[in-house]
Amino acid sequence: MSREESTIICFIQSSHLVFEPLLRWQPHGRVLPGLFDRWSHSPDGRAWQFHIRDGAVFHDGRPCTAAEIVTYINGFLNSRDYFDMPWSYSRYFARTKFSAEHERTVKVENPDPIADILDIFCEFWPSRIAADGKPVLGTGPYRVTEFEREGGIGRATLERVEVALNLERADDPSVLDFDPSLRWGRRTSTLSAMYYLNSTAGVFQSPEARLAANLAVDQGALVKEAYHGFALPSATIVSPFHLGFKEAGLHPIPYDPARARTLLEGLDTATPILLRTPVYMPEHAQKISRFIAASLEAVGFKVSIEVETNRPEYARSIGLRKQIGDLALFDSTPNSTFRVLDDKISSESRNTWWLGYHDAEVQGLFAEARKKVGDSERAEAYAKCLKRLQENPPWLMSRGAHKT
Repeated sequence: MSREESTIICFIQSSHLVFEPLLRWQPHGRVLPGLFDRWSHSPDGRAWQFHIRDGAVFHDGRPCTAAEIVTYINGFLNSRDYFDMPWSYSRYFARTKFSAEHERTVKVENPDPIADILDIFCEFWPSRIAADGKPVLGTGPYRVTEFEREGGIGRATLERVEVALNLERADDPSVLDFDPSLRWGRRTSTLSAMYYLNSTAGVFQSPEARLAANLAVDQGALVKEAYHGFALPSATIVSPFHLGFKEAGLHPIPYDPARARTLLEGLDTATPILLRTPVYMPEHAQKISRFIAASLEAVGFKVSIEVETNRPEYARSIGLRKQIGDLALFDSTPNSTFRVLDDKISSESRNTWWLGYHDAEVQGLFAEARKKVGDSERAEAYAKCLKRLQENPPWLMSRGAHKT
């Protein structure tokens, strides 16, 4: 294989080379131009205009127009995720109108302020169906020369070699040889590993029990043991790089088993709790779950672990049937603070990943945050949500992963 060609396994990992996001997400919830090079909005944040960068063409030479972007967006709204479950996008935009205002301008109209569209558009990577029926025509800097799928694995041939990613997934840290002849870098992602806590039945209906579970875990030791140090302890339900986190000024919930035991006094810890875990997604799932189970048992819980080997079925059992036992390990992937709160926390939305949590103060703060339009005021409003969620946590926090 030459330096000018590389076969990329798991095509989704190289999507940023072939496809171009509408906008580019940046740490702390900021966005930069992508396929849309500039945008504007009405003072009330209800109408937006997004301009496609000049010279944008699909890889077959056909110009990228607003009409094609609108077609892509409307089609994506009704798509399904990796587990054949509906995405949330159609719900976000249930009352939104997308139109081609001009050849290069997409207009978005919504009855309420919709500044969170900036975060969401970072997750949209437009493509167009090629003549052979394959949706591999993008507007990114690299064109796919060959693409095939076999056994659920996609293989794409691009023009440049790709570097290693996700080294935190290695089971054996001894294989990580950071050759000094190569240039290495480290980038922290917003991917979080966490446990849903059952807020509708059992001991974790109690806010005190939920906080105690978080106090029981030495996150620093977990990061070292499970991720070889390639991770950061969580401080709230989003990573340190999400919108509002910096303004919230939060630190991880401290490891305090003595306080955890005090909070559990008078609660039912004699009844065993069920911890459900997959074998992957997140990586090292069983290792993490064993660590968490031991931590909870050390403060008075009795824990049994149930392992699910079918990852799609695991997702459906949690999201659709709410079969989480007392706590269930999952990964949280959205870069958007809005998406995390709306999909998983909001007792008003009650979306697929809502597991029974309700906090009236959180609901009020979230409603206010959604009305904000300016970057600074949005960040401050979401910071208030994140502070309250640390005080009354809906999840057992784990970590946000590094990519090297």
